[in-house]
Amino acid sequence: MAAIKTENLEKELRSLIAEIIEVEEEKITLDASFVEDLGMDSMMALEILAAIEKKYKLRVPEEHLTKITNLKQVLNTTKEFLGKK
Repeated sequence: MAAIKTENLEKELRSLIAEIIEVEEEKITLDASFVEDLGMDSMMALEILAAIEKKYKLRVPEEHLTKITNLKQVLNTTKEFLGKK
């Protein structure tokens, strides 16, 4: 599988997250807190995790749910699991 470029991955993840937590993509910066800044709840975090698993055909253990706090963390976690494929 060809490596996914980080900027493409970031763009795809930003779009996916924006759709789930229902905010404009521009509000999802690398460091914006999904909970404090964008109003995400735990069900949305599960949805994001499931969507990432489906889109990239990954299996991300649920203990990584606590790492879904901002785009930078999601990007790093996704890259970590893509690297294990």
